[in-house]
Amino acid sequence: MSTWDRWWWVILPYIALAVFVVGHVWRWRYDQFGWTSRSTELQERKLLKWGSPMFHYAAFAAIGGHVVGILIPERFTNWLGLPDADYRWFSAIAGAIATLGLIIGAVILAYRRLRIPRVRATTSAVDWVAIVLLTIVIILGIIPTVGVNLLGGGYDYRMSVALWFRGLFVGDPDVGAIAHAPLIYQIHATAAWMILAAWPFTRLVHAWSYPLWYLWRPFIIYRSRVPAHPTEPGTSGRRWRRIGARY
Repeated sequence: MSTWDRWWWVILPYIALAVFVVGHVWRWRYDQFGWTSRSTELQERKLLKWGSPMFHYAAFAAIGGHVVGILIPERFTNWLGLPDADYRWFSAIAGAIATLGLIIGAVILAYRRLRIPRVRATTSAVDWVAIVLLTIVIILGIIPTVGVNLLGGGYDYRMSVALWFRGLFVGDPDVGAIAHAPLIYQIHATAAWMILAAWPFTRLVHAWSYPLWYLWRPFIIYRSRVPAHPTEPGTSGRRWRRIGARY
């Protein structure tokens, strides 16, 4: 193992993981009021109601695919009787569908944040860092998913990238496996730990406080400032409305 490989595939990932954990503790202790996603729904809703659900559901699907492909060993899918060829095609097709949703949702949200002045005014410098990092990770995920595994000859990342990544959590990363992986997978892995290191300091932290029931009921109730008509039955002077809880 060269010094460069040790630094790039062992030391930097552990630094990123440490910053990820310590950064979240620091953020929770000193910036709880900034923990939310700082909703911009009041500034613009039409684009938000289409872009946000599409992006989020596609992101959940992509994360699920990474969990199955990287964290679950290949021998487990073999034990289930799923041949490698079938697994590759299933993961590639499912990944392509998730990718399409990510692209459409991200384009809508990016257009909204860039072109709607009131939304753009609420975007901080750290928010732009998170947006850029997310864009890089998405693009670097699209290339191997569609270009290599769906349209190309395929690459068994479960015998290289996955071995290295799982090894990080038991203190024995397989540096040789990731060092000999195709360059696009190495860059994608590098972008992943970069976004992990930046995560605690961006609005991405709202993912940990996101109510899971919004997956099935994506609306919240809030009290309107517009007084209800006093003759309306069942009213108490204020009107309740339903709005999307997306950001």
